[in-house]
Amino acid sequence: MTRPRILVVGAGFAGVACVRRLERRLAEREAVITLLSPFSYQLYLPLLPQVAAGVLTPQSVALSLRRSERHRTRIVPGGVVGIDTAAKVCVVRTISGEYVNEPYDHLVLAPGSVTRTFDIPGLTEHARGMKTLAEAVYVRDHVIAQLDLADASNDEAERAARLQFVVVGGGYAGTETAACLQLLTHNAVKRYPRLDPDLIKWHLVDIAPRLMPELGEKLGKAATDILTKRGIEVSLGVSVASVDEKTVTLTDGRVLPSRTLIWTAGVVASPLIGTLGTETLKGRAVVTPEMAVPGLDGVWALGDAAAVPDLAKDEEGAVCPPTAQHAMRQGKAVADNLVSTLRGEPLHPYRHKDLGLVVDLGGMDGVSRPLGVELHGMPAQAVARAYHWGALRTNVAKTRVMTNWVLNALAGDDYVRTGFLASKAGTLKDFEYTDAYLSPDQVRSHTASFHGAIASGGS
Repeated sequence: MTRPRILVVGAGFAGVACVRRLERRLAEREAVITLLSPFSYQLYLPLLPQVAAGVLTPQSVALSLRRSERHRTRIVPGGVVGIDTAAKVCVVRTISGEYVNEPYDHLVLAPGSVTRTFDIPGLTEHARGMKTLAEAVYVRDHVIAQLDLADASNDEAERAARLQFVVVGGGYAGTETAACLQLLTHNAVKRYPRLDPDLIKWHLVDIAPRLMPELGEKLGKAATDILTKRGIEVSLGVSVASVDEKTVTLTDGRVLPSRTLIWTAGVVASPLIGTLGTETLKGRAVVTPEMAVPGLDGVWALGDAAAVPDLAKDEEGAVCPPTAQHAMRQGKAVADNLVSTLRGEPLHPYRHKDLGLVVDLGGMDGVSRPLGVELHGMPAQAVARAYHWGALRTNVAKTRVMTNWVLNALAGDDYVRTGFLASKAGTLKDFEYTDAYLSPDQVRSHTASFHGAIASGGS
């Protein structure tokens, strides 16, 4: 008897949680499990700002998918660029650029999200992102390079422009990025005796009326006060009108001479979801409470890419926010429902009450709301780090992160550049490959042989 083929797309919180649960609950004879991911690691995304700031090494937040000696999941190094749901085949572009077909009986879509951009002149050509490990490493190199170049320049205008940094996005990613990188430049400038520390200026810009509105007005104000006290200029109700190589123009008319725009203004579901032809909600696949995609046999979706009904809230039409805690728990829930499907057992809807939110602002600062308790300052930062440390999947990762935290607290940073992408712009369009997806006709051309097998009665 042929074993059912389960394909899991994406090695983020949702995809990895699903695979680990399937490996535990299914015997090898019950299914063949395949994980499709361009990278052989799970990225612990919430700690990327600390990688950019040099508090953590890149390896600390990249959790290997191959470390376990007991795993039996086949890992395909590539990204899904198209899905033929009629033939039940995924088209995968491998890291070598080749296209391969992966047939499935059950497909778990957890491709995550990509940086949300807008039609702003110069944005994709000149802005840097903070969504991937490569971007975090690059942003660190870029920021330190601006200090080096400003120190080497005798032009006061150029110095001022290189030492002015703009972060767009007042959510968790943007706030933490601005906070951590401001500490980086504040400490690094002590090694540059030719530079005036007062020339270093950080701007945090967001169109919303307050920072991190999900935390509530009190904690949002606390975060704003912490950043302002450090010298970060927080501009709310404002966005970017245009950007070029040397300036950032804001919608309130200000023109900021700057060589650095870091764009963290939210995320949208992976473009892969838009190729399915199924119903979406703000780009996310509409799914049942059991996380099945209506109308598509054997297809499930979860995490940032799916609008999963939030049954823990009373309001009609509520969907789960795209957070790591929901993604991890949804991964386990989908795995349980897959096991139930294979064994002919009833499915269970996903339900999870939000445990709260934590924000690490670097140094001794943070704002957190664990289980509804509002904290700021050192207690909040301790809670944030304890939460992230506990959520790391492996003991090796926990050891690396804790060691990095202790070493950074005791010895500080050396502020060295790796030279990563030194000869390239390293902007938004260089990292996320959002133009890699195939049209329906292109997908069908890759899967034509499978349609022929279906027509002739084959499998």
